[in-house]
Amino acid sequence: MTTLLAPPRWDTSAIYESLDGRDFQAASEAVGAGVARLRALFDEHGVRAAGERAVTPAEVAAVEAVLAGLEEQLVLQRRVGAYIYTKVSTDARDARASTVRSQFQSATASLSPLLKRFDAWVAGLDLDELAARSPAAADHRFGLVKAQAAAPHQMSEAEEDLASELGLTGGRAWAELHGQVTALLTATVPGAGPDGSAATLPMSAVRGLATSRDATLRRAAFEAEQGAWSSVAVPLASALNAFKGEANALNRRRGWHDSLEPALFTNNVDRRTLDAMQEAVVAALPDFARYNRAKARLLGGDEAAGLPWWDLIAPVGEGRSFTWAEATATVEQAFGTYSPKLAAFARRAVDEGWIDAEAREGKVGGAFCMPVEGDVSRVLLNFDGSFDSVQTLAHELGHGYHNTQLAGRTWIQRSTPMALAETASIFCETVMVQAGLVVADTDGQRLALLGTDLDGATQVVVDIHSRFLFERALSDERLRGTLSADRLSELMTEAQRATYLDGVDHDHLHPYLWAVKGHYFTAYYNWPYTFGLLFGLGLYAEFQRDPERFRSGYDDLLSRTGLGEASELAARFDIAVDSTRFWAASLDVLRARIDDYVELAARAVA
Repeated sequence: MTTLLAPPRWDTSAIYESLDGRDFQAASEAVGAGVARLRALFDEHGVRAAGERAVTPAEVAAVEAVLAGLEEQLVLQRRVGAYIYTKVSTDARDARASTVRSQFQSATASLSPLLKRFDAWVAGLDLDELAARSPAAADHRFGLVKAQAAAPHQMSEAEEDLASELGLTGGRAWAELHGQVTALLTATVPGAGPDGSAATLPMSAVRGLATSRDATLRRAAFEAEQGAWSSVAVPLASALNAFKGEANALNRRRGWHDSLEPALFTNNVDRRTLDAMQEAVVAALPDFARYNRAKARLLGGDEAAGLPWWDLIAPVGEGRSFTWAEATATVEQAFGTYSPKLAAFARRAVDEGWIDAEAREGKVGGAFCMPVEGDVSRVLLNFDGSFDSVQTLAHELGHGYHNTQLAGRTWIQRSTPMALAETASIFCETVMVQAGLVVADTDGQRLALLGTDLDGATQVVVDIHSRFLFERALSDERLRGTLSADRLSELMTEAQRATYLDGVDHDHLHPYLWAVKGHYFTAYYNWPYTFGLLFGLGLYAEFQRDPERFRSGYDDLLSRTGLGEASELAARFDIAVDSTRFWAASLDVLRARIDDYVELAARAVA
């Protein structure tokens, strides 16, 4: 694996030469022409609501032609769109990239109403008979079933066209405003300079100081962060209100019962499964509070009061900082404990320049993995040298590995819901933790490793549930009118108190977390993370029970995440996701780690 002293920027030259290069210009023109060609194909075959009809040879030929046309367009559109996003996500000041993205969105806006027409058209066909007569239809049967189920949740064709067009200056524009404001936001942190002076840092770096070993610096960074979010709270509140108002209006006109129902549909998860998972989560909240109280004591704070927010992910034990080379080597070594194939993939991602890990102003915060074409991805993170950053690298590479298993599928078949998209990423994080625990031979090392793991689990179980409660309250209140920035902060802290319980200091919460996360610009972009974590832990338990059997079926499972309901795919490993018992068993893995941590913490302060 190539070693670098500093976190790298990704190499995009293998995708296109540049935004002004001939190859990209030709591809961009082809995207627009492809949408027009697809519309003509739809018109030729009468692809729109047409009522029930017989599966004739002509209908079979039309379905196959339309599926082929969609695939051709989606492949090209993904490649061009991904390349553009590599530019706008790493430099919010790149005016040229922003202009190109706007042009791309305009050129592709009419694809969404075409897909609505496709759903309505498919709804009139007998899918059993169609699949029996057409191999292409049989291969895409689950997508066709989803299309039929989506058809009743449509407005008229003209209304869907209008909604798509207005979305460019509505929902999408508000989401982009949030991204641009947060990417350019900075804060001045006392003591953050190399000589102990104040330093003005991009928000991603400010938030990264939450993992500093200097308690004074952690608090200073948190307070500077709060001031920065306060300064942009009004425009960000306006953006969120506008987005949720539009979403509520469209959900109502499309016949969804509430704001959650379309998210469940998109994720191939039924409400019974979500309720089972959340019942287990609520039952586990006191255990996570117990963890946070033990951590507060370990950090020298008031255990009874709980952790102040700036200490939630503070390092404990015998932790260490990692260079980029050490981080990549650590991930590769851990991946090798599962399989040489997974380790080789990690090497490939680094050697082929897939990763942008440098934290810098103008770059979006957080992390993601984005498929580009075939089995190729690009990974973004903001590496700060902490073990948490190493875990993030493993997580995002897990997504990349998932993409390699999907490479043999069409883009329609690759449409993986977020709840299942987190499967491989969480599994890879679990592999990292287990590999680390094996070699940790002192209490301090185990504390550091367990602390990082449980900090992450707390985010995904406790904090994610707080975000779910916040979004439910936000969506409901937005039906009655707009919410002020202060009201959004009230809802956020109410949700934090309800989920963190007495594990955090209620006088020191994060009222602006609604502004930090762009997740709210995708409906319920929260609970699927919890689903992914607990499902991944359940899968790892299956791996431990029978490694060879698990390896023989795991890659196939990943390749099928766009081909069935979550419950059907889980059943391949004898997992019943609609049972609270399964989710409780996965949480028991985390409870055991909490027990271990609390015992180690007690010995450390005795």
